[in-house]
Amino acid sequence: MPLVLSELSIYGMCCYIVDDGSSKSTAEALGNLATEYDWVKLIRHEHNLGKGGAVASGMKKAWQDGYTHAIQIDADGQHDLNDLPKLLKLSQKAPESLISGRPIFDDSVPKSRLYGRYITHVWVWIETLSFKLKDCMCGFRAYPLESCIYLLEHTNIGRRMDFDVEIMVRLFWQGVQIDFFETRVIYPE
Repeated sequence: MPLVLSELSIYGMCCYIVDDGSSKSTAEALGNLATEYDWVKLIRHEHNLGKGGAVASGMKKAWQDGYTHAIQIDADGQHDLNDLPKLLKLSQKAPESLISGRPIFDDSVPKSRLYGRYITHVWVWIETLSFKLKDCMCGFRAYPLESCIYLLEHTNIGRRMDFDVEIMVRLFWQGVQIDFFETRVIYPE
């Protein structure tokens, strides 16, 4: 995460980190990062709520703070942050749309992940009766918060790893335009 924050620092954007009920040492390290970077805001969960719960908390806090959009970036270094300007530009051109990465994988991707993603995509295509959702699992996205907050307040959305898929499908059902851009994704050791 420190490397991701270091790369993000040039953009001058507010960043929310969610401590999702982590251990004492991790909570301390996250607190140190929030102190080191004055543009980082730390949200703490007393108990682990899962990835979806953490992303939802970040979205709600950003909305409360007056932001119209939230960028989701996984903290593990998978995403090519050189593509962040492209994501921001696409979101500015289509502010009502969910903009999502469509991964281009290198050789570091485990084959089991590729097969699992394909199976998930087949189920999404069945659920939506559409092939418009090109990749529903990429965690590099720009969310229009008004649509997302409405959905979070009126629907029970999965709070674990199912969140990325479910929120995209439900936004699609809600009539939100979803656009994709190709981005390099790696699986660091």
